[in-house]
Amino acid sequence: MSSEIRLTPTSYIVLGLLEAAGEATPYDLKRMVAVSLADFWSIPHAQLYTEPERLAAAGLLEERREEGGRRRRHYKMTKRGLEALNEWRSEPSTEMMELRDLGLLKVFFGGDPRAMARVQLPAHERKLAEYEEIERNAAEVMPPGPRLALEAGIFSERGWLEFWSKFAE
Repeated sequence: MSSEIRLTPTSYIVLGLLEAAGEATPYDLKRMVAVSLADFWSIPHAQLYTEPERLAAAGLLEERREEGGRRRRHYKMTKRGLEALNEWRSEPSTEMMELRDLGLLKVFFGGDPRAMARVQLPAHERKLAEYEEIERNAAEVMPPGPRLALEAGIFSERGWLEFWSKFAE
């Protein structure tokens, strides 16, 4: 199954989004990433255009091309694709979160944490408010996975507020 090609996190993102959507174009995938997992997983948009083609060549996706117009490619998951996704999500991960925070990087290299806190605190307050608004309005209709990711985001933002508050005082 997945031993024929090397599957990456991007592969599983495409498979997971297609499982939820049923069928999608690469542009649809880009939009789905923007409104779902972009806050905790960055992915170059170009990969959302190339990865479905690669997965289709490996038999994990089925491709349908429009006859006229822009001749967009539409993808949907095959049985083999679902098997690969199920196998991947059933294996617990021991990998730790990768933190990419420009403010923290600047502090690491000698930047003033007080000055950084003055801009980081409002940014994290806005993100927390955004997450809490989603939680108030949509959490009870969200599938369990996205709801848990939202809870993790709220937890993380509260932690960042606590961290940067130490320097703002």
